[in-house]
Amino acid sequence: MNLITATDMVKVFTERKILDKADFSIDEGEKIGVIGVNGTGKTSFLRILAGIESIDSGKIVKANNIVINFLPQDFEFEADTTILECVTNYVKNSYGNYEEDWDEISKAVAMLNRFGIEDTSKKVSELSGGQRKRVALTCSLLKKCDVLILDEPTNHLDSEMANWLENYLKNIKQAVIMVTHDRYFLDSVSNRIVELDKGKIYSYKANYAGFLELKQQRLDYEKAGLRKRRAILDKEIAWLKRGARARSTKQKAHIQRVENLMQNVGPIVEDGKVEMESVSSRLGRTTIELENISKSYDGKVLIDNFTYIFLKNDRIGFIGKNGCGKTTLMKIIDKRLEADSGKLVIGPTVKIGYYAQEISNDKSAGIAYMDPEIRVIDYIKNTAEYVRTNDGLVSASSMLERFLFTPDIQYNQIKKLSGGEKRRLNLLRVLMEAPNVLILDEPTNDLDITTLAILEDYLDTFAGIVITVSHDRYFLDRVVRRIFAFEENGIIKQYEGGYTDYKNAVGENNISNSKGEVVKEKKSFDKVHKREHEKKLRFTFKEQKEYETIEEDIEALENKISIIEDEILKCASDFVKLNELSKEKESLEEQLSLKMERWEYLSELDEKIKNQ
Repeated sequence: MNLITATDMVKVFTERKILDKADFSIDEGEKIGVIGVNGTGKTSFLRILAGIESIDSGKIVKANNIVINFLPQDFEFEADTTILECVTNYVKNSYGNYEEDWDEISKAVAMLNRFGIEDTSKKVSELSGGQRKRVALTCSLLKKCDVLILDEPTNHLDSEMANWLENYLKNIKQAVIMVTHDRYFLDSVSNRIVELDKGKIYSYKANYAGFLELKQQRLDYEKAGLRKRRAILDKEIAWLKRGARARSTKQKAHIQRVENLMQNVGPIVEDGKVEMESVSSRLGRTTIELENISKSYDGKVLIDNFTYIFLKNDRIGFIGKNGCGKTTLMKIIDKRLEADSGKLVIGPTVKIGYYAQEISNDKSAGIAYMDPEIRVIDYIKNTAEYVRTNDGLVSASSMLERFLFTPDIQYNQIKKLSGGEKRRLNLLRVLMEAPNVLILDEPTNDLDITTLAILEDYLDTFAGIVITVSHDRYFLDRVVRRIFAFEENGIIKQYEGGYTDYKNAVGENNISNSKGEVVKEKKSFDKVHKREHEKKLRFTFKEQKEYETIEEDIEALENKISIIEDEILKCASDFVKLNELSKEKESLEEQLSLKMERWEYLSELDEKIKNQ
């Protein structure tokens, strides 16, 4: 049964046409993931379907008596209510005596606990932004409806919570429309992907992996059609240049045909591929050293005697439940907070770029400040007008274009940007500072998939240390080579590899669905994503470590051989000693030969990684 049908939708918002005669429909039971670059109007599209915003023209028809429930990014709570009152009031609208429906209260409490909210008598006004989002999500999931619309439901959820929500949504009967940038989540839950692009809506009857294949087919088809039209246009222009009679009726018709072709022929571009060179400063021998760092808040131990020395080109991911202390540790590393005990050493050449979770309009807030009144280009120019890349100096304007800010957007005030665009702009500002240590605190929140792909490609060639806090499983698998997991009582445990390697190491391949049944979690993403990873060359953790020390190993072997050669000259008359030294030299030369071959291989691989 068709629940919502929309035709010829037109919507203009802040001088942008976010819907341009677009069509859309949703049937019972469909699980639709909505994707698109930040600023394309995904949130506005959801609000239109929910009936909160209107369209400028077009038609939207909804089935009789359908109930639509919408989870916005900024959920408005009733003033001065407890968490439990807030949830039950939202679900039941009026909830006089709680004891009359204990089953509903039990469901609410169980779901709140699932999302890490244990004290349900606490006032909503006392909660953090992430906790409020999880309470709002509970409200939306419990309220009965035919169509559930979710705007960024996985933001502020740790991996365990995201796993549970993933299985919950797959098992419910309601139709679901959601905007999320969690690619594993999209791949698991969605049976249809809808992409917003330049005012048009493209629909793909597939999960996220299938969408990647189908979209590539569409782009190939469009490029083939575009090339064909360009070939025809070239022939038409050549025909005109040969000089047929200018006043003939056929000639006038021909000129009109050429003009029509020119209007419909644009440049052939590779969709979603943006060149983004790595920009960083030189990093010296001493990097960042943490020795027995400890930190507690209100009697709760967040970090207990954590020690680690960051290596050059480290790719480190910190994971753990919300509120466990991940951001606290990042702020200690950046000297925004002081540890209760322990030692922090920052090398003299270290230049930290800190990408924070929050963006503030308050300059004194001590976090990422963004003046809403200044222009986009001025915000970047205030950091650097030019940056040096492998291609030479690149202007702020060119870097903005590479980060998907077109020239017309660059001269807009920041207050006209969407929330996701502001996050993308702040990320570019951090990169423009040319740091050699990047601290990324939840970088995937509110960033679109295209921007995440740009960031991931950028980090592949970043000549420095990357430290990230993230719940995004795909991002962790794609970027990091070592995981530190926050466990109970401030203990931080080390695991090699990405997120999937961590899960395999701790034996957490079984998770529960919404009914509490144990189901097998997917160990890998999809064949399409496997191919993506195979295409992208990168060092393994062992190769990276080996490459960093192999030249020193070769030098040490050469020194040993030189010393033995000197001893051989001294022992020319001692046949027994000479024989021993000759065998030792032969063994060392064999080791040196193998090291040299290995060095050649790693050097070639390093060159390929840099040039891909």
